[in-house]
Amino acid sequence: MSRLVPTAEMTLGPFFPREFAQGLNDLAPGAGDAIEITGRVTELDRRALDNVILEIWQADRAGRFDNPQFPGWGRAATDAQGNYRFRTIRPGAVAGRAPHVNFLILYSGLMRQLQTVMFFEASNDPVLMAVEDSRRSRLVALREEKNAFRFDIRLRGEDETPFFDD
Repeated sequence: MSRLVPTAEMTLGPFFPREFAQGLNDLAPGAGDAIEITGRVTELDRRALDNVILEIWQADRAGRFDNPQFPGWGRAATDAQGNYRFRTIRPGAVAGRAPHVNFLILYSGLMRQLQTVMFFEASNDPVLMAVEDSRRSRLVALREEKNAFRFDIRLRGEDETPFFDD
């Protein structure tokens, strides 16, 4: 029995070159109080996904997206073990929202881009509250150290990360 394999015409593309994300994962060069966000991107069977492109955008410390001194956007790619890393600042609260980081996920096997949100702690944020109670914890990063947070992303399966439509 043959297995169907998606081609470039059927999946999200282009197929990203390794250089596509190099050097874009540090949003806070020179900042002494930077935080690190790391994680692992996996598939349904917990298999690591290599070369997944993750883009983040976030507010600055004051909860603003229009700070010319802070880009608020970055890009990283997963390695062969599915790991990614961002260095950034902890964002401030945007009006009516808890501090959070927005994620956009691109991968050559996906039919569309995926969007999700990482929170630093459980809160009454309206986006977090819109997610089924049993799944909310999947949007809250685990604090590993004072300035280090872990946010794993599962693309499919029972413990899939909640994704949002634009």
